[in-house]
Amino acid sequence: MNVTMNTVGFVFTLIGCIVVGLVIGYFVCRKLFQSTLEKNPPINEDVIKAMYRSMGVTPSQSRINQTMKAVKDAQKKGKK
Repeated sequence: MNVTMNTVGFVFTLIGCIVVGLVIGYFVCRKLFQSTLEKNPPINEDVIKAMYRSMGVTPSQSRINQTMKAVKDAQKKGKK
């Protein structure tokens, strides 16, 4: 009987450690991903220029700056 209790305790401890590890890993990964996106945003001026060119429009620098500001404002609004 003593062996059975040790085995059951070991299994529950193992499952608990796995769950705690997954939860901690999720939050660490999420934080690293967010900091990477802040340092290297997926949208930059070159991407906006390519987007305008694909639509057949020649973008001016003021139009690019306006679009970049709108993207940054949308990102800030999304974080709140």
